[in-house]
Amino acid sequence: MEPFRIDEIARRLLDSVPPAFRSMQQDLEANFRSVLRTSLGKLDVVTREEFDTQTKVLERTRSKLEALEQKVAALEAQGAGRAESSGN
Repeated sequence: MEPFRIDEIARRLLDSVPPAFRSMQQDLEANFRSVLRTSLGKLDVVTREEFDTQTKVLERTRSKLEALEQKVAALEAQGAGRAESSGN
């Protein structure tokens, strides 16, 4: 997760802390960031860029697969046509 988002979440958490505890603002904010980074770092996630790259790879693979399926179907049709003509 991007650092500015972690900072924004940490600020929001800090805003939800009762005013009596805000005197420890720097410590709390640092702890919030640390906990968020650690917790989010354990998640099995990818960046948007990695996701988009894999999506493009999948699209290319699907296109190639469809083209190969069409070629196989055409070859099978040719083979069936030859078998019929040789069988007559």
